Amino acid sequence: MTKKGDINMAIYELRTYSVVVGKMGEVTELYKSLGWPALAKHPQKLVGYFTGDIGAINEIIHLWKFDDDADRRSFWNGVFGDDQFMAFAKQLRPLLKHQENKLMLAAPWGPHP
Repeated sequence: MTKKGDINMAIYELRTYSVVVGKMGEVTELYKSLGWPALAKHPQKLVGYFTGDIGAINEIIHLWKFDDDADRRSFWNGVFGDDQFMAFAKQLRPLLKHQENKLMLAAPWGPHP
């Protein structure tokens, strides 16, 4: 793990997917039947999946924690090289309006997931 002083410098990746209005039920079923089973085969890096409520309706938000950038790249290379996941992604993409990814470092104070 990358360190700055004595602080672990894990990388957190926040992904927000904006779902086409009226398609959240379809997206939810797709994740339950195909998406999560495909992702669950890979190393456990997921902190959590969330769905938007007030002010963030029609959004799926997920947070991932990686040891460092090499760990992150290795994970996503494995996922994107997985035929089962790519079959899910092919069905998911037309149901999304927009995707936003952010890479973040934990602050040197407070709790860390």
